[in-house]
Amino acid sequence: MNVQLRDRPEPASATVIKTAIADCDIHPARARKDELLPHLAKRWHEHMETYGVHAYQGMMDGPAYPKMQANASRRDAWPPEGGPQGSSLSFMQKQHLDPNNVVLGVLNPLGATGQGQRNHDLGAALASAVNDWQVEKWTSQDKRLKASVVVANEDGLTAAKEIRKRAGDRNFVQVLLLSRNVEPLGQRRYWPIYEAAEEVGLPIGVHAFGFGGNPITASGWPSYYIEEMVGHSQCQQTALASLVLEGVFERFPKLKMVM
Repeated sequence: MNVQLRDRPEPASATVIKTAIADCDIHPARARKDELLPHLAKRWHEHMETYGVHAYQGMMDGPAYPKMQANASRRDAWPPEGGPQGSSLSFMQKQHLDPNNVVLGVLNPLGATGQGQRNHDLGAALASAVNDWQVEKWTSQDKRLKASVVVANEDGLTAAKEIRKRAGDRNFVQVLLLSRNVEPLGQRRYWPIYEAAEEVGLPIGVHAFGFGGNPITASGWPSYYIEEMVGHSQCQQTALASLVLEGVFERFPKLKMVM
């Protein structure tokens, strides 16, 4: 992730062919903690100020393991105007989209997005707010960027409603799920999500991580972040096995998933 950009002489040929890139995993961040508030009803402002946001996990607050680089960002990716890594569109354009000729960038928001929330009503409100925020701050400002439909994944019916709400909106190109959930992804509590995604013709992208309240190993919480990190391949494997063996692809034959 610590890519160093350096000037290189252009080829001698009169025609320069530059490879175009589709980056399917860009993590946009909020420049300020209150950036979602304009997209949330006032009741949720007061709720989060009083009670906070609580995910299904064994920790009281924050991720189980501290990361050396926030959001898996480059260490030189701090916006010059301030704010977290990934929070500045102009800096993203200058440092990533333009020099790498990224013609398509798919946004996968992380953090408190409504996914893995114990309070399902709050989760649904946050997910919808994040989707509005993606359009307002990112996709409407740069046509190369496309959004993921973030859903409150543990409430299948509400998630399906959010997917149908975004149907036909060309700002969105996939539905975002995470690999770690309360139950394996083939369980029927998630089937309304698959039904809605198939109905509106959006693929589902399953990103690593997530909060399901369970440790990543069968024997409990590991000691180090590297153990957590390498365990995510197993999470994707078990998710895929669940989807196949529970009959998801037989029930929804037109459903497309990227894992």
